[in-house]
Amino acid sequence: MKRDTGRNRDISKNWRSATQAVRSGTMRTEFGETSEALFLTSGYTYDCAEDAAARFAGEQDGMTYSRLQNPTVQMLEERIAVMEGSEACRATASGMAAMTAALLCQLEAGDHVVASRALFGSCRWLTDTLLPKFGIETTVVDGREIELWEQAITPKTKVFFFETPANPTMDVIDLRAVCDLAKSKGITTVVDNAFATNVLQRPIEFGADVVAYSATKMMDGQGRVLAGAVCGTEEFIEETLLAFTRNTGPTLSAFNAWVVLKGLETLDLRIRRQTLNALEVGKFLEQRVAKIMYPGLPSHPQHNLAMSQMEAAGPIFSLYVGGGRKEAHGLLNGLKLIDISNNIGDSRSLMCHPASTTHYGLAEEARLEVGITEDMLRINVGLEDPTDLIDDLDQALSSIGL
Repeated sequence: MKRDTGRNRDISKNWRSATQAVRSGTMRTEFGETSEALFLTSGYTYDCAEDAAARFAGEQDGMTYSRLQNPTVQMLEERIAVMEGSEACRATASGMAAMTAALLCQLEAGDHVVASRALFGSCRWLTDTLLPKFGIETTVVDGREIELWEQAITPKTKVFFFETPANPTMDVIDLRAVCDLAKSKGITTVVDNAFATNVLQRPIEFGADVVAYSATKMMDGQGRVLAGAVCGTEEFIEETLLAFTRNTGPTLSAFNAWVVLKGLETLDLRIRRQTLNALEVGKFLEQRVAKIMYPGLPSHPQHNLAMSQMEAAGPIFSLYVGGGRKEAHGLLNGLKLIDISNNIGDSRSLMCHPASTTHYGLAEEARLEVGITEDMLRINVGLEDPTDLIDDLDQALSSIGL
């Protein structure tokens, strides 16, 4: 590959997903390094005062400050944009920085947001607690019902915000239907795609305007760093989002960007293998627990919809052991191989109790409304041999009489 090939969108957009994850965005220096360079610098110098003035005026290409641009971060942004099929991308310090920026950069007092009720706990805090503090009204709906989206629209509605599959209930939202409705009303769609990643689902292909990520999850995929990303049109990223991120500073560090670049190289391999493992583990659990919610299995009520907009269902799903918190905690405490952790997207298998961890801050009534009961557990199936995972779950289930 030539030095600038990875930056040539005319070339990289035609590569397949796995190739894009390894090659796109690469910007080599004059030394011709094979691995992306790590630029640990906060600032940049100029050959003359006129160059500095020209860069700040936008009349000359080049870096000014790493809160705005960094070569390593730019490589990550270009790689994610190419994989997403979006015109541009802006990386952030965490997934929640991405979600917050994607919303606040385009909203103001008096605006209205319609959000799906099944969202990550911190995202529900944004819609239920933070946005109202700025005079932004939010209506929360069951995102699976398209008519509820339409009924919630007001003359002030500016954004639809949703996640599919949803964390942790695994609700699946009809991307095409919701995005088409939004476009017909002049509403911007913001989609949290962290569970699927752009390997398994590309919301922009279904009409989404903005796609946001916790790159901490599958993109890094090895539990090392925090990162986030917002994808959209060049106009949205450069004219709407950039001013917000420039002046509020949710900036991704160069080192974390470099780590995620390395994670992306194996994303396609990891997520497909973990999905196969999840199917095996899910089939086992389906015979042993009260209920399992995994879009990859025919038992999921939206299995057909999920498979029509996703290449595969991914490595994460929820299960209901029956009983309550005692039984759920008992299963977690009985595990010997699988870790108790609230993270997801890791190469290691992880389990947690959402009601007492990730969604602890959500009012009990709201938790129950979306199906986050005391007997629910969420599992991230990793890269271990699935037989070892099944053996661990088998003995843990037996320890609580299941």
